[in-house]
Amino acid sequence: MRRFTLKSALVAVSLLVIAGFAVSDGAAGQAREEHDWFPGIRFEQVASGLDQPLFVTFAPGDRESLFIVEKTGRIRRFAGGRLAPEPLLDLRGQVSGGYEQGLLSVAFHPRFQENRTFFVYYTDRRGTVRIDRYQTYPGRYVADPQSRVQVLEIPQPAANHNGGMMAFGPDGYLYIGTGDGGRAGDPWGNAQNLSTLLGKLLRIDVDGGEPYAIPPDNPFVDHPEARPEIWALGLRNPWRFSFDRETGDLYIADVGQNEWEEINLQPAGSRGGENYGWNIMEGAHCYQSRCDAEGFVLPVAEYHHRVEGACSITGGYVYRGRAHPSLRGVYFFGDYCSGRLYAMATPEIAGTAGPLPWTRAAESGAAIASFGEDHDGELYVADLAGGRILRVVAQ
Repeated sequence: MRRFTLKSALVAVSLLVIAGFAVSDGAAGQAREEHDWFPGIRFEQVASGLDQPLFVTFAPGDRESLFIVEKTGRIRRFAGGRLAPEPLLDLRGQVSGGYEQGLLSVAFHPRFQENRTFFVYYTDRRGTVRIDRYQTYPGRYVADPQSRVQVLEIPQPAANHNGGMMAFGPDGYLYIGTGDGGRAGDPWGNAQNLSTLLGKLLRIDVDGGEPYAIPPDNPFVDHPEARPEIWALGLRNPWRFSFDRETGDLYIADVGQNEWEEINLQPAGSRGGENYGWNIMEGAHCYQSRCDAEGFVLPVAEYHHRVEGACSITGGYVYRGRAHPSLRGVYFFGDYCSGRLYAMATPEIAGTAGPLPWTRAAESGAAIASFGEDHDGELYVADLAGGRILRVVAQ
């Protein structure tokens, strides 16, 4: 994600106009059209009064609760129409809240009801990304601070592009998205460097070792110069990824530099090792003056900053809830700067693996920091600037 305040988002748009790069105007993934597969949506406010909500999710086995991550350092529980007075976790004294830093996501263990374990992804006061493991007190939605275990620490050379998404995949492994280290253009070359965890999608086994083990089928385990945690590379700042809970397909939204925002699709059954091109490519286009796309996985959809009046993609989810059958199988995503929500046809709807058609779905009036699902697959939007959680519903 590029910015966390409306003021800085407007500044970012101005800077992009001033410092724009000349890239190819090819349209391999530019497929915005009107489609009869999309019926239209609206929003219902679910919760308000939050302090910069940045992520929303559920705990497996709990149909009653939503858990809301506040950038400033708390995880709040929402149940029975209200926010619980006591947070699940409060890290406000330990989190760096500036720029693109903060408490960025939470992932509940698939067997949470048994082991009461969850994981948090945050930037500490030194500017280092940390992933920690906690357990709750028995029978309570409150973390035991003595249960904290550091799982992973990733030093950051800059304060932006901290990534921040975690999710358990259908295989039970924990997937972690990391940014390229920040600044413009990946000056350190991290995204294409297999010896660093930056600019990558990681895959670790949190049940096979302490604090984690490497899955034996990770694609670079036998590469002597590669970090074995790496599952995919060539990412700039993957601001939210998700697994389709029905098909297992993985959707990765990657924030662009100056022109193109992109969505990448990794099909279920992938053996990993995909290279999504950054910083050689931006979307389906050369970022560097000359490039060869051979060996890179190109996005299934993208949009241009000028065309959409936008600048920072927020990845979402394929809707698999039951309340709105007309939305099933549609992937929803948004743009933080414009507040616009989009709908994209998945391969099952489009009849192709890509490029995939997408359309403007709604103007949210929100700073779309994240999407989220509840236990039953209903879809939510986190409005960072407005302090709200919105539910997506069919017209």
